[in-house]
Order: sequence, then structure tokens, then C-alpha cells
Amino acid sequence: MKLTIDTAAQTLVIGTDEQRELPLYSPEAFSLLSREWLRVGWQLKYSYTFTWMGRPVIQLPEDLLRLQELIVGLRPDVLIETGIAHGGSLVFYASLFKTMGHGRVVGVDLEIRPHNRAALEAHPLKPWIALIEGDSVAPTTLARVQAELRGAERVLVLLDSNHSRDHVAAELSAYAPFVSRGSYLLVADGIMQDLHDVPRGRPEWAYDNPIAAVDAFLQEVPDFERLEPPFAFNESPLEGRLTYWPKGFLRRR
Repeated sequence: MKLTIDTAAQTLVIGTDEQRELPLYSPEAFSLLSREWLRVGWQLKYSYTFTWMGRPVIQLPEDLLRLQELIVGLRPDVLIETGIAHGGSLVFYASLFKTMGHGRVVGVDLEIRPHNRAALEAHPLKPWIALIEGDSVAPTTLARVQAELRGAERVLVLLDSNHSRDHVAAELSAYAPFVSRGSYLLVADGIMQDLHDVPRGRPEWAYDNPIAAVDAFLQEVPDFERLEPPFAFNESPLEGRLTYWPKGFLRRR
């Protein structure tokens, strides 16, 4: 796709031979330019430039703010996240739960590196964080996750570990039963589908990505529907979101 920005004329021109012109300051232009901003930002590792309360948090800030809105509105007893990395997202959720006076987070990862574990164990928010090391879909790991729930009434799950179609499919099957009715199963990084042609991407991401796993899951499990939470506040003409998690909000009916 060719996009030509003319700030003097305040237009965005799409295409080469058959061109279409949009007002530069329009919602449609914003959507098209945002798509490229997300792709370029992913290539340049923009999301690797943030911390939360001392820990690197490798997430798009827009996604964290939207997830915060969901957490505050839903008030889950437990948030389960697969994929820990440096632990910044766990600390982010824990800070919300401490502020709310309600909830805790369970982080699951195949390998929790010693320096990351030490930092999380020493963090002031550790009382709100449980760490589980192991294959996220192994029966022994799932049993440990189940033990952490302690009969919690409302559980929210975020899948953010290995993003291959097969692994996400396995996690969807394994973690869907933990999700409470009316709560959400979130699948991160569906943007991979749109990154197969960027330098840091891979051609197979066009079909081997989280969205492919979600699409198959929804055909097989009628308990869930793809449904993004509505904007908690919106005084703009925009309807879409800037996100690395497109089509990833699954609500249990």
C-alpha cells in the first residue's frame, strides 16, 4: 500500500495508479496511518522502551491502558497471565489490585530467569503476585494454576507466551475452563498476522499466528464470543483501538 501525506493540502492519498484521497485529519486517515505506526513501532521495538515500577513491561502502552479499564470494571479475583519475561506486566496488574483493594495475579512461564525471579521476589508488590515455572499447558503446571485459584469467583486470563498458532490453540483449550462466565480470555499479539512482511517478521506469520488459533477456537467452543469491551470514555469520533492484540478479546457467555 502506498500512502502519500500532504500536510500543506491536509490530505492522505492512497495508491498509485488508482488513487483515493482522504482528509488527513479524518478517522479513516488516522486508522491507516496508525496501522503503519504500529508496524514500524513493532519493527523498532518501541514496546521495549517502558517500565512499570522498576520492571521492564514489554507491552504497547495503549494495550495496558485498555486492559486497566477492563480490570477496573470487571474486578477479577485473579488474573492469570502466561508469559512473564521481565515481570513488568505482573507488577502493573498487582499495582492495580493493591489500589483497588481486591485481586491478585498468577504468572506462568516456561522459564523464569533467576535475575527476573529475584527482582520480582524482592518487589514491594510481591504479595499480590504468584509465580509458576513450567510448560504452560503441561498437566502439572495447570494443576498448580488451579491450586492458586482457591475457589476464586471471577478469573480473567491473558495468553502472552509462545505465539505460534499451535501453542496458542493448546493454551486456549487449557485455560478456557478457568475463565468465569462474563469474564474474558485475552489473546495477545494477533498483530503478528499483519507483520509477516516487515523486516523483523516472518512470512509464515501470515497464517501461523494467534488470530488463526482464536478463529478455530471460536468455531469449536460456543461458550466464547469475540467481543471487545466498549470504551469506558470516548469524546472522539474514533471507534477502533491502537493495539497489538486485534481480535483477541474473547468473552465467556
